[in-house]
Amino acid sequence: MAGVHGRRRIPLVWIVPLLTGLIAAWLAWDTFSRRGPTITVSFESAAGLTAGQSQLKYKNVVMGTVKDIAIAPDLTKVLVTIETVREAEDLLTDKTIFWVVKPQLFAGNVTGLDTILSGSYIGMRPSTEKGALQRSFTGQTDPPILQASARGTTFKLESKRLGSISLGSPIFFRDLDVGTVLGWELGDLAKDVTIHAFIRAPYDKYVHDDSSFWNASGVSINFGASGIAVQFESLRALLLGGIAFDTPTYPKSPVSQPDQRFPLYPSLEVAKSAGFGRQLQLVSNFDGSVAGLSVGADVTLYGLKIGEVTDVGLVYEPKKDRIVAPVHYRIEADRVTGISAAQGLAPGALAADLVKRGLRATLQAPSLITGQKIVALEMFPDAPPAELGRDGDVFVVPSYESGGFDSITRSANELLSKINRIDFDQIGRNLAGSVKGLDGIINGAQLKKTLAALEAAMVDVQDVARKLDDGATPALKRLPDIAVQLQDSLTKANRLIGSLDKGYGDQSKFHRDIDRLMPQLTETARSIRALSDLLARHPEALIKGRTNTGKE
Repeated sequence: MAGVHGRRRIPLVWIVPLLTGLIAAWLAWDTFSRRGPTITVSFESAAGLTAGQSQLKYKNVVMGTVKDIAIAPDLTKVLVTIETVREAEDLLTDKTIFWVVKPQLFAGNVTGLDTILSGSYIGMRPSTEKGALQRSFTGQTDPPILQASARGTTFKLESKRLGSISLGSPIFFRDLDVGTVLGWELGDLAKDVTIHAFIRAPYDKYVHDDSSFWNASGVSINFGASGIAVQFESLRALLLGGIAFDTPTYPKSPVSQPDQRFPLYPSLEVAKSAGFGRQLQLVSNFDGSVAGLSVGADVTLYGLKIGEVTDVGLVYEPKKDRIVAPVHYRIEADRVTGISAAQGLAPGALAADLVKRGLRATLQAPSLITGQKIVALEMFPDAPPAELGRDGDVFVVPSYESGGFDSITRSANELLSKINRIDFDQIGRNLAGSVKGLDGIINGAQLKKTLAALEAAMVDVQDVARKLDDGATPALKRLPDIAVQLQDSLTKANRLIGSLDKGYGDQSKFHRDIDRLMPQLTETARSIRALSDLLARHPEALIKGRTNTGKE
């Protein structure tokens, strides 16, 4: 019985190794069962990543660990080898996106704060669409456009610059936080930025086609008659950047559809100046200088601002062999639409009618101090006939050169050009030649001879004058006596004329006898003429005497 009892006993020393082996086997099986495929992700840089420490996460859930970091064979990228968990196997498709997560402000919170201690980690975003399984990926430098999980609508905002807008920047509607910025994408050749703006329900129904979006980041300071006005959307928008939008109280357009595109204005003032509603895109080609005209300059009609300049460039026209400066600008369509509705015309038809009646685009400088120019639409009834052109959705308005400061400047430039064309060098050479010739005449021998002859002539004249003075001196001394004798002669002549007038003048007896004698002499001459006529006809009357033979 004692031998049987000895064979049934198990030494206690074997229990501990046995349990240790079972635990190790269970841990190995558990680790192997949780292990997923090994993937490779290439990045531009491995900044912040550490092998054996950096993790792969999705929605803050660990999906793997970085096993190795190596340089690509072409030395252009970094290859990061990641051992994933089994739950990530179905998520590793050709549509999965990877990027490196770093500390940043996002949606009002500080994300990636734990990376300050643990280092950066790799984020992943699988696609909801089915894709082919893949084990090699190319990581992105920037985080991808987020996908909103709440109900709402995503719209696209187009802007020239991103400014201080970032991922998670808030979107405000009348001071209410109604959405967030999901991300952005660059256009062709990075000419513009398209921002993906998500508006939560039910606020997305307040976005209409005539709504206006503007950049609400920063602080707006305006100086006016009432003093200084400081305005900012919110402290959150001031720190993180933000976007605001507004819609007319009585919108004329329907609710916007998803992915509807809107221009993002740089500020509330620019959005107000643009107005709500559809915009008319116009362009005018100017032949002269457009110096002083910049993007954002005012477009006025009868002195009122109705739009702004959107682009200024230079274009060569082969047909006309000239270079023109096309100025693109937009105006508020609702103002034109209000007029066209009264006349029953479409905006394009109204613009064409206005152009026929003399509407032209001009460049004007409101101030000589700043030199900044604006585009002014004015009516010129005497302008040459022209028609409204069209290039796609853009209307081509004819340009016209008018008066104003610009005309004065142009006239001054023309005057300066004429002055510059004067050949002052030739004039100087001619003057130099004239001065040289004049110097030759003055210092010449001929002028010297002439002056010598003139000096001799003056000596002769002085000698003649001296002789005349010597000869005329006695006569001059007798002038008083001669004057007395002349006075006496004039007195006697007056007496003689008085006597003649008294004896034979109009009132004298002699003159009266002469007056009586003259008629008698006239009658005697008439009788003699009659006698001579009678003798001429009847010579025999001298012998026979006068006979009464009829009319004589």
